[in-house]
Amino acid sequence: MDASNYRRVPAAVVAPRDADDVAAALAVCRERGVPLVPRGAGTSIAGQATGTGVVLDLTRHMRRIVSLDPGEHTAVVQPGVVLDDLRSAAAPHGLTFGPDPSTHSRCTLGGMIGNNSCGSHSVAWGTTADNVHALSVVDGSGERRRLARGWDGAPDGLRPLVDGGLSLLRTGFPELPRRISGYALDALLPERGTDLARAFCGSEGTLGVLTEAVVRLVDAPRARALAVLGYADESAAAEAAAGLLPYGPLTVEGMAADLVKGANGLPKGGAWLFVETGGESPAEARARGESIVRAAAGDTVDALIVDDPAGQRALWRVREDASGTATRMPDGSEAWPGWEDCAVPPARLGAYLRDFRTLLTDHGLRGTPYGHFGDGCIHVRIDFDLLGKEGIARFRRFSEELADVVVAHGGSLSGEHGDGQARAELLPKMYGPELIDLFGRVKDVWDPAGLLNPGMLVRPDPLDANLRFAPLPREPVDVVFGYPQDGGDFSAAVRRCVGVAKCRTSTSTSPTDVMCPSFRATGEEEHSTRGRAHLLHEMLAGEVVTDGWRSTEVKDALDLCLSCKGCRSDCPVGVDMATYKAEFLHHHYKGRRRPAAHYSMGLLPRWLRAVAATRTARLVNALARVSPLAALGKRLGGIAPERAVPEVAQRTFRRWWRGRRRAAGAAAPHVVLWPDTFTDHLSPSVGRAAVAVLEDAGLSVAVPPRGVCCGLTYVSTGQLDRARAVLRATLDRMEPVLDAGTPVVVLEPSCAAALKADLAELLGDDPRAERLAAAVRTFAQALEELAPEWRPPRVDRSVVGQTHCHQHAVLGDAAEARLRAKAGLVGTLSGGCCGLAGNFGFERGHYEVSKACAEEQLLPSVTAAPPDAAVLADGFSCRTQLTHLAGIRAQHLAELLAKSLETGPEDSH
Repeated sequence: MDASNYRRVPAAVVAPRDADDVAAALAVCRERGVPLVPRGAGTSIAGQATGTGVVLDLTRHMRRIVSLDPGEHTAVVQPGVVLDDLRSAAAPHGLTFGPDPSTHSRCTLGGMIGNNSCGSHSVAWGTTADNVHALSVVDGSGERRRLARGWDGAPDGLRPLVDGGLSLLRTGFPELPRRISGYALDALLPERGTDLARAFCGSEGTLGVLTEAVVRLVDAPRARALAVLGYADESAAAEAAAGLLPYGPLTVEGMAADLVKGANGLPKGGAWLFVETGGESPAEARARGESIVRAAAGDTVDALIVDDPAGQRALWRVREDASGTATRMPDGSEAWPGWEDCAVPPARLGAYLRDFRTLLTDHGLRGTPYGHFGDGCIHVRIDFDLLGKEGIARFRRFSEELADVVVAHGGSLSGEHGDGQARAELLPKMYGPELIDLFGRVKDVWDPAGLLNPGMLVRPDPLDANLRFAPLPREPVDVVFGYPQDGGDFSAAVRRCVGVAKCRTSTSTSPTDVMCPSFRATGEEEHSTRGRAHLLHEMLAGEVVTDGWRSTEVKDALDLCLSCKGCRSDCPVGVDMATYKAEFLHHHYKGRRRPAAHYSMGLLPRWLRAVAATRTARLVNALARVSPLAALGKRLGGIAPERAVPEVAQRTFRRWWRGRRRAAGAAAPHVVLWPDTFTDHLSPSVGRAAVAVLEDAGLSVAVPPRGVCCGLTYVSTGQLDRARAVLRATLDRMEPVLDAGTPVVVLEPSCAAALKADLAELLGDDPRAERLAAAVRTFAQALEELAPEWRPPRVDRSVVGQTHCHQHAVLGDAAEARLRAKAGLVGTLSGGCCGLAGNFGFERGHYEVSKACAEEQLLPSVTAAPPDAAVLADGFSCRTQLTHLAGIRAQHLAELLAKSLETGPEDSH
């Protein structure tokens, strides 16, 4: 699968290392009569990156920037180079690559050339074809060709076809900036310079396989400003867009209110245009933005100019995530591509959108248009029913009628993502039979055997064939989690992954980004969120993965999932792989022996309670320091030999609390402090510190009865029956607290996240679950909400460390950031995942990946910090990882504040 509605099962995937490997793979395919499909990041939306024969994965090895010439404004790249990597290499020279699809953090130059991609800046810098000088390709006959201007490198027979069809080529192509559909044969006209490289762009892997490209770089503006213009509605915004083009904007992007979850940071209005301007200085960029605002003043409801780079990034992220956000309608129902990127002349956009909305209504469909208004190109996801025969028939009828509407407005069926299978069947409506016949003859010249990406663009498969949903079960699968956002349907939860591949980035896309640490560590598709979701899709389909929940393929892919929950918040469509993994492990091991780590670490609360009850912590710690015994214990427990066993506290937090309570007496509590397993048995100093700070803030503290547990370790190891039983007992014990309405402060972020999310999804039938989830507060949230007048001690130090991945995904850390600021702690905590991630980093076989995850963000931020910086990590796993890998002792925020309460800021270092 790619990011489209389509699915084709390949026979093999080959990751070539160089052009010789590409030629060799093609030779084998010709000999065997096997189709071949070149593929980049697989973010294509029309199905052209799927294939039934051999798929060439060009992202694994052919991702080198061969050279970069700032003087000539060119770069030589291999097809697997990620766009952001090229832009990063060009940035020190003040250059960039102009086209920038919203998938810029993972899309490849080869894929962009194959689709003739555009992005939001095509108003200023054109399409990919406008930015290509020369291409090295291997055609379907195995010939290596160098394509540039002129006929040199053309396959035999191509020039006679062009010379014989000059009149057709001069009259058969609509003139508009985003005409991506079909072959760009008009680029071969003599008056246009006979540009073979340009004509090859957008051929979707049907003419040849790209092995190297010479691309043009453009001067990047030194400063940018973003004018955000608010309009009454979408039509008003669309009508206004073309009128702003004479003012020389870099972008004119549009979206309506039905795409935006809350209009935070946006001016008033029901729709907005994002108009970016550039300049040599911030003042010049802003002045150009102000001229845009003045020019638009007669049509706008409101406007603002953002020249702060962080503010601009936040607004652009709303736009870039739209390809995922739009996959769900406001009521949670599913929406799909298929008519993702039609384009019309910009001056016709308002009229086209009105006709488009009317057609949606006529068919009883809904969609949320957005996109490149300045280029007349519209993206939209539509709530097609692609699971049933009637819905698929409606999908076909709508597609045929919308193609007529697009053509009537002088438009192109594709304005960015190519035709693939989604639209190629309808190209005769746009080009007529003669030009379509010419496309076929051109394809035969380049690829006589018809093996390059068959079924796409030329002689296409029907637009309603090969739909990815066809083999999925129609009845809900019996599962343990509730999946409330998906109507309790696990299959619908898995279908959330539409393949936009935000999880396939090799580095963070923002300072707080988490997803997907295992892909960044391995570079393997199967260890990305998307890869795992697609394997679960195949498991449910039962055609390729045939042993269901017992599948070893799915188990192996999920084995390196850290359950960090980063995808829950960072994935634009809200895939929650940690939950899916727990569900899978529950079924996979049901009635079977589990891995040793599930017994040693999955049952950790039981083991630690037994140590506390028998007062044997000193003995356990002593035995753990005897190397042969420690090695034996780790081997029996499935623990990585590289890991040191954490020391068990000789005096648990609960034991300390009982002694303190007897001495101080009991007052009616303002808060209940949750004694999670890690705080109670492994780091009780965190609990003691929290009590000191909470009481300094004037809050009386209580501790709940024995036996309460969030079930985290049982959930993470897929022991869901046990987790449900533990959580049910916890609710019984917590009922008096819930009845009193007392907030529950949870110090360990992973435990707080389990109570906030997993509890209600496992026990959705028990109303007490929602009540407990609603009562949960983090340490900082409790102080901010319950003691708003309290001021923390001034620490006045720089701070480094990491926001716990579960906190980032489920709880948010805004309150923690505000508390740090009040205490004079200056600096931003890193994103990512520490890599230990509860039991993950302790399990045998995970150490190297765990270490690589820490080296991605956490360790560099800590090792580069000033010597007197405070190292903060509220999660026990994060603190443990820093100790194991860097010999650094990190603190919970409560510990740092409590120490300052005791010593004062001048002594707190």
